[in-house]
Amino acid sequence: MDLVALRDVLGARGAAPIADTRNRLSAVLIPLYAHRDEPHVILTRRAAHLRTHSREVAFPGGGQEPGDADLWETALRETREEIGLDPAAATCIGELDPFFTVGSDSLVHSYVAELPAGRPAGLRPDPSEVEKILHVPLSKLLAPDVYRQELWPRDGTMRPINFFEIPGDTIWGATAAILRQLLVIAAGIAAR
Repeated sequence: MDLVALRDVLGARGAAPIADTRNRLSAVLIPLYAHRDEPHVILTRRAAHLRTHSREVAFPGGGQEPGDADLWETALRETREEIGLDPAAATCIGELDPFFTVGSDSLVHSYVAELPAGRPAGLRPDPSEVEKILHVPLSKLLAPDVYRQELWPRDGTMRPINFFEIPGDTIWGATAAILRQLLVIAAGIAAR
């Protein structure tokens, strides 16, 4: 799978549907870059002292603020705040389907961004939010025995919860669901 093919497929999907404004709106950035001809994704491990979702693996992102022109700008602003990525380094190549998070009562918009210059230098985690920046090859996420899905009870129904096991971390919840959608698209490209 290469980023050019992913860009083409995501571009053909079009923009995500307009958000239901009754929900809190959030945006995450899914930064992708090629390193040694292999696509990588940047994730974060949230800081241990945070009240919610501490030490969980997440995409950089957060809630929309009044000064944000749109949700793409929210994703870029949050990514700069959390890991120091220059917004000019990211090119939006598509959106995934919005994902509602029950715990945060938020409708999350996911923007897939290509970092054409490759692995960014000078990233630094903001210790008030991020413990560590993770650079994960997509091939590692597609490896056997990395992904699993469990059914958990919630509001009287069984809901699927996605998990990815990577060295030192478990990716789960909204991040894993968003990552799974990206990888399903990527796997479809690779299968061509």
